[in-house]
Amino acid sequence: MGSPDPGAFASHAQVPPDMIPFLMMLPMLVPAGVKRGRSSKARREGGLSPVPSPTEESGSAPPVRASSRRRLPAQVLGQRALNRALLQRQWLLQRSRAGVMEALEHLVGLQAQATHPPYGALWTRLNGFQQEALTRLMTERQVVRAGMMRGTLHLVTARDCLALRPVLQPALDRGLKHSSHGKQLAGVEVQALVAEGRALLEARPSPRGELGQRLQERWPGHDASALSLGFSSLEPLVTVPPCGTWGHGERMVYATAESWLGQRFEPAAPPDALVMRYLAAFGPASAKDLQAWSGLPRMGAVLERLRPELRAFRDEHGVELFDIPNARRPDPDTPAPVRFLSEFDSVLLAHADRTRIISDAARKRVFTINGIVRATILVDGFVRGTWRIERARGTATLCITPFARLSREDRAALSDEGGRLLAFAASDGQHADIRFERVG
Repeated sequence: MGSPDPGAFASHAQVPPDMIPFLMMLPMLVPAGVKRGRSSKARREGGLSPVPSPTEESGSAPPVRASSRRRLPAQVLGQRALNRALLQRQWLLQRSRAGVMEALEHLVGLQAQATHPPYGALWTRLNGFQQEALTRLMTERQVVRAGMMRGTLHLVTARDCLALRPVLQPALDRGLKHSSHGKQLAGVEVQALVAEGRALLEARPSPRGELGQRLQERWPGHDASALSLGFSSLEPLVTVPPCGTWGHGERMVYATAESWLGQRFEPAAPPDALVMRYLAAFGPASAKDLQAWSGLPRMGAVLERLRPELRAFRDEHGVELFDIPNARRPDPDTPAPVRFLSEFDSVLLAHADRTRIISDAARKRVFTINGIVRATILVDGFVRGTWRIERARGTATLCITPFARLSREDRAALSDEGGRLLAFAASDGQHADIRFERVG
């Protein structure tokens, strides 16, 4: 396995230029004739993974039917109550003893626009996580990196790739009508594009640019990038290791999910189980939160249908929130340890209203105009600054930039946790150092 590259955990160094259009594009339309859904194996196993069983770490529980319960006035959950519930379910109050597969399914995947952030996301949530554990599962095809929620690259288990992608397809459907790439595909017969792209990738997995050039040989009057992006929305693709694994570059090579996993997709399931799993990992949440995370429209109607199985709350602004009845919602005064979140961490992207973990002012400093989500520090459960690792003259330096003055206790806690982060992310014999920069 290669050693970490010089830009490990530095967001701008990890995102290749040719990925930005893919990240920023609107999801694309999939005509009914080429939609696919769950694999036969997934259907035999019950389709979408069930809501995780209650555990000490996850603080989640399966739903209970409440159809006979009288409608009571909704309890109001303040910002800190929502924060502590989110941290509990994201295993950010206490690291979990779960394995990688269990973690990925509980968290409903991890954002994976760049190589190293999913590794960091697991390190900050799991006891004793090592890079090799995830790399091995990716190499063994038990975990894949694929376009999932919002058409964005996520790291998911093979089972969830097969089960979730079809449920999410309506979000991709809606996007093509409005995307420039979709308009450039006018005159291209969709099923022919899918068949040609499949044949090319099944013969030889390829980078997106090369795939576009090869497709352009069939449709010379059309833009190569539009052809490859269109095909990648019509056909679920995965990146082929070693790309996407720790210490390797970002030159992504794609294969079709079906050929890589050796299983075919079948018609999609309703989104009900997906909603329950989202709430187990990110709830309580509103319909707009669910839509922002999944990209799926009309989630209000789904939540209304599931209302008998859910518990309703309201936030301080009167917005209705839904949750699994037996899920743990810690006391708002529960202590929260400092945490280091990697770039693109899902916990910052899973809600329409993200103030439960990041203020609007901090969000402007973390989310960049070119689609980067910077690595952040959590202090008392909220984003209070950013961090990066710099390498120079044999030293790996963890640079912490707080947004406001930190207490002596918080600086000490960040130093202790930062030392553990450096041991994980820069364990290649370099001298390790930690630097607190001026308040930004």
